[in-house]
Amino acid sequence: MISRHLARVIALQSLYEWDFNKLPKEKVGDVLEHNLAQFVKDVEKDKAGIEFATELVFNTIENRDKIDPIIEKCAPDWPLEQITVVDRNVLRLGIYELLFSDYSKTPPKVAINEAIELAKTFGGEKSGKFVNGVLGTVYKQLGEPMKEDGKEKTKNEEQKKTESKDQKKDKELGGKNMKNKS
Repeated sequence: MISRHLARVIALQSLYEWDFNKLPKEKVGDVLEHNLAQFVKDVEKDKAGIEFATELVFNTIENRDKIDPIIEKCAPDWPLEQITVVDRNVLRLGIYELLFSDYSKTPPKVAINEAIELAKTFGGEKSGKFVNGVLGTVYKQLGEPMKEDGKEKTKNEEQKKTESKDQKKDKELGGKNMKNKS
């Protein structure tokens, strides 16, 4: 049975091969099929892993036009073409999982940690730090979802709570709360 981590490895390998060889989008399925054949011994037992790897590859490719500009924005000193093929595709996978996947299946911090591990394993000496920096920036710009206790909390929600408390205090003080007046 292939784990979700191994499914990510297969997805990364497939995206790497597709990107490195500059294959058309339509060929990524052939690449994935070949890579799955290398790792999957029992298709029935590994159905969930196969589905996960397939989802990662096809949805990352499908959303590449949304993902690549995010990479460029969060790594402004690194034009996309200058980022190594491994790092570029680790970032694509990580950003796909952060932006488009189901948080109940892959919480944001798990997606980030998995991407960092892929970068450390398959990338260069500084790949882990680079991926961590870029995905950390994306995560912060999302408002750090699910930061506390598995609940989706954002800075905006915290700010609304604070504003609500201030408004309540203002009413209690008869409109004399200076915090809301400044």
